[in-house]
Amino acid sequence: MKAIIGIDIGTSGVKVLAVDEACRVIGSNVTEYPLYTPQPGWTEQLPSDWWEAVCKGLSQLVPTLTDYEPAGIGLSGQMHGMVALDAAGEVIRPAILWNDQRTGAQCKEIIAMAGGLEKLASYTNNNMLTGFTGGKLLWMKENEPDHYRRTVKIINPKDYIAYRLTGELVTDVSDASGTGFYDVRNNRFSRELITLCGLNPDLFAEPHASSDVIGRVTEEASALTCLPVGTAVCAGGGDAVLSTIAMGAGGEDTAAVMLGTSGVVSAHTAGFVENKDGAVQFSRACADGLYHVMGVTLAAAGSYKWYGETFGDGDFRAMDDEAERSPAGAGGLLYLPYLSGERCPVNDPEAKGCFVGITAGSCRADFNRAVLEGVALSLRQVYERVSGGRQAKRLILAGGGSKSPLWRQIFADVFGIRTVTLDGAGEGSGFGAAIVAGVGCGLFESVAAVSETLRVKTETEPIDANRAVYDEAYRKYCGLYERLKGL
Repeated sequence: MKAIIGIDIGTSGVKVLAVDEACRVIGSNVTEYPLYTPQPGWTEQLPSDWWEAVCKGLSQLVPTLTDYEPAGIGLSGQMHGMVALDAAGEVIRPAILWNDQRTGAQCKEIIAMAGGLEKLASYTNNNMLTGFTGGKLLWMKENEPDHYRRTVKIINPKDYIAYRLTGELVTDVSDASGTGFYDVRNNRFSRELITLCGLNPDLFAEPHASSDVIGRVTEEASALTCLPVGTAVCAGGGDAVLSTIAMGAGGEDTAAVMLGTSGVVSAHTAGFVENKDGAVQFSRACADGLYHVMGVTLAAAGSYKWYGETFGDGDFRAMDDEAERSPAGAGGLLYLPYLSGERCPVNDPEAKGCFVGITAGSCRADFNRAVLEGVALSLRQVYERVSGGRQAKRLILAGGGSKSPLWRQIFADVFGIRTVTLDGAGEGSGFGAAIVAGVGCGLFESVAAVSETLRVKTETEPIDANRAVYDEAYRKYCGLYERLKGL
């Protein structure tokens, strides 16, 4: 029997897992490593820590697969991180991570050099966010010119692991899209934009489709990982993009919501959708022939956690039980979840959260329910930006918030579509990397075909009467931000 191994380079640790030919997880482990913050707002890691953790995790996992032959390796990793390599392939400085905030000035410079946001979007179909790799590269040129002069290649975290496994310096189309310098429409780096910004286009690695076999495990890597020499290694993808596949949203007819501290809405589309204001992140997908669209609202389950700990004892099950005593619409209460500013559906770091519609009849059950509903209404707004006007046939929920039956019902009612949770969705992007590699190595027919086989754990149908209430609440909700902006 054959198995595919998925490797995910996360911010806190590396997860390695193996799936069998039925796409069932047959083994996994996690190895942690440190995060460095040399200055406030800066986040860095050592690529050598990632590699050591990968070697440790694989050395523990591979020997347990006694009944299986590893047929291939899939790679996933935190997006946007910058690994700078010299001519000898050695790491020049610690990797600057996705959540590093030092590049605000450089991002503004890039937008200006491009000719403004709309012109930038004409090159890449994305804004230049502080998390993206592009601002980090310009920051290094301006602040560490010796490091910039020594750099011959810029790659992302999972690409560094591919390099250590195979000796090949490549990337994939999803991580390339997350640099902020990728022409997503034409599937190539925008040499014109990179040159306009005074940077060297040759620094970027050659992009491949995520399922492409980009190399094979070398003897040196085999000795360190227990992987058989010659095992195929596929290009893989960025964690946020592969998470959509891991959740079971492998085609156009499904939307996915990761309901964690933040709320991430993602979907696939076969058609190009213009993103002139840069409100969403638009990239090539890890499934061939598709684009991946993603929007993030910053305080989703984080809103419920804040509310519960501030106004109660943080017992979320009890809060849900009380919220169920409030009718759909929470007695007219509306909650805006902008506790940390907002990224999408509005891009405003100064946005503030609030409750609107309080009356003498408002009770704690209404407030509990309003928080759950407000998050769902916000994520419906995000979905309308992500979907480009399409209506999905089902919504997949994952993350901690998806464990709440009440919240699942609210999402079904607010979105007006069948809402499900699936086996495997909690495994994360390493599972998605294994699926994509399985396609590349011939184990699975397609990403969409695998998505159809994932077992449904829970299924929630919308309640027609509640849908009508939430459609009216949504109409009011969508006008609140502009009316309250600046208060």
